[in-house]
Amino acid sequence: MEMLGMEITVAWTGGLTLFTGLFAYIAHDKFSELARVTMLLNKTREEIARDTATKAEVARGTDHIDQRFNRLEEKIDQLISKG
Repeated sequence: MEMLGMEITVAWTGGLTLFTGLFAYIAHDKFSELARVTMLLNKTREEIARDTATKAEVARGTDHIDQRFNRLEEKIDQLISKG
């Protein structure tokens, strides 16, 4: 009877060791993947920040377009008043 208890203990210890090893392997793999995705996310954020126009740049572009439209309106008004 005592031999059966020892076999169960060995089987239980072996099972727990196997489970712990498998869990550690999977956790390591997932944490490595998480680190890789984090690095890619940071690179993406840097690229977006580099490629995105600032408010000042948009305002300059809008002002330039407004000036061009104002000149066109003046020319159209001159043509209408002559005609």
